[in-house]
Amino acid sequence: MLEVQHISKSYEGHPVLQDVTFTVARGETVCLLGPSGGGKSTLLRIIAGLEMPDSGRILWQGEEITPVPPHRRGFGLMFQDYALFPHMTVWENVAFGLRMQGLPREEIQQRVTEALQRVNMLEFASRRVTDLSGGEQQRVALARTLAPRPALLMLDEPLGSLDRTLREQLLEDLRHILREEDTPAIYVTHDQEEAFAIADRIILLRKGRIEQEGTPEAVYARPRSPWVARFLGLNNLLSGRVLSLSPLRVQTEEGLFTPLCEGITLQVGDSITLLLRPRAVEPESKGHENRIRGQIVDVVFAGDAYRVEVKTFRGNTFTFRVDTPPRVGENVDWGLRPQGIQCVEKE
Repeated sequence: MLEVQHISKSYEGHPVLQDVTFTVARGETVCLLGPSGGGKSTLLRIIAGLEMPDSGRILWQGEEITPVPPHRRGFGLMFQDYALFPHMTVWENVAFGLRMQGLPREEIQQRVTEALQRVNMLEFASRRVTDLSGGEQQRVALARTLAPRPALLMLDEPLGSLDRTLREQLLEDLRHILREEDTPAIYVTHDQEEAFAIADRIILLRKGRIEQEGTPEAVYARPRSPWVARFLGLNNLLSGRVLSLSPLRVQTEEGLFTPLCEGITLQVGDSITLLLRPRAVEPESKGHENRIRGQIVDVVFAGDAYRVEVKTFRGNTFTFRVDTPPRVGENVDWGLRPQGIQCVEKE
């Protein structure tokens, strides 16, 4: 339904967005994920019509809307700070935009009731928003965004100011609401767990460019670059050089590895970066290849497993997840499954 085509934007000569292209389908939630300063919020404002791109086009259902003003696009945008009116009640806040549209009183009544029911806030309708908790204010802001029945819903870091427990609870509620609405949505965040929980598709932005896009499962399973791997918390990266192709063997400072390098064309002598997956460890395995030798420097209980930090005898530090915890200070000689060793970049 939405097409973003080759959008670029600069401020004072500094590029913020560079040739960004993607689409959003009916009922799809697309998450713009990336660090602060990556261009996520600027891109959202351009789609909303609050800013103009230097180049590129925005299309809605096949028609260009780049020059169309925000109020004629019919999109809903929810900001991180909620932007609620402190002197108004919950009901008045949700009804405000509908009154500005000049809708009949009966229709405003119906839409406000419907929106507040959807976020479980109808019983708070007569309260002032200043008497609400942060999570309750977030729900009111969402209700206000939903009440005009936007064609596209855009949420800019909507849970960023909430504590972890409340954020997880509201994230689940928001996911259900988006599914029920069947409205296309763009969700901006810098938190990968948040993105994985809510998105049908993730677009990773870095310095104004799309670094990788795909389903949460696909992006996590096969990061395309060391930067993507690190941003997703996959920090076990190791440089190496291809020694042979059949079978594939890569020489690194930690020894010889036989990685899984699907979708990458390699030649003998190529330099590549290997990703050692957190669950790649086979503590009881024997053999000479795919081995990590070092000393355990930290063990942390992580719910369904133990997060173990190993400092190798070469001075590198890797983190793995294992079911049976070793002791801190223990020397280990662990094998790694070939399926748990990936090529993430051909340099």
